[in-house]
Amino acid sequence: MVGRDFDGTISKQSSNNNRGASGQGAEEAKLFASEGAKVVATDVQFELLEDVVKEIKANGGDAIAIKHNVTSADDWKMVVETAVKEFEKVDILVNNAGITGLITQTIEDLDEPTWDKILDINTKGPYLGIKAVLPEMKKVGGGSIVNISSLSGINGVGNAAYNSSKGGLRLLTKNVALDYGKYNIRVNSVHPGTIETPMIEMFTSNKEVREMTLAGIPLNVLGQSLDIAYGVLYLASDESKFVTGIELIIDGGSILH
Repeated sequence: MVGRDFDGTISKQSSNNNRGASGQGAEEAKLFASEGAKVVATDVQFELLEDVVKEIKANGGDAIAIKHNVTSADDWKMVVETAVKEFEKVDILVNNAGITGLITQTIEDLDEPTWDKILDINTKGPYLGIKAVLPEMKKVGGGSIVNISSLSGINGVGNAAYNSSKGGLRLLTKNVALDYGKYNIRVNSVHPGTIETPMIEMFTSNKEVREMTLAGIPLNVLGQSLDIAYGVLYLASDESKFVTGIELIIDGGSILH
């Protein structure tokens, strides 16, 4: 995989806690660029995003930054049009947007606006992104879509809105993989466990919470954003050309409990 030249563009789109401007999204953008990808990085926090793109360019990579609300179909249309204008085609999409809400919150305490916001960003955003890129991928004879779900999309840890949004994304992945395999478009989901990102640090900065978290991970370490980025890189590359509709779990063994 080292040195592979990816044709086309990658959208590292995200918003709020898990974003293209920081955490997993930023690591993915930098790793893909180092492997020769032309990166279209998007985020609602444009200044932070620009810093990531500047770093990519300083290291010899090719990337552009776009301010982007993933819950807007018009924004998605603009992002795809810009990507095609800049790089001629789109053949990779990474849906990386995500927010959690309060992990310990029960459904009785979960208000409707919070439910709507989490589902909009975590599930509707990828739905809109997939719809936006499919016509372009069909034009070029294929592509790879990688949806960042969560371990919570499988085993139900966390609040009901987050679980539902990530579980929904998991099954959306399988549906699109089934429908669009005939176009040589592969669709897979990645399911991180506890990764040291800004989204998680608000919990694990507490010593007791951190120790409790580590106790649930057989490898006894928290994951790093780069651990996820390498998994995403595999699914986006030709090395996984016979892989579609799967759940790639990267969690240090947490799911074994």
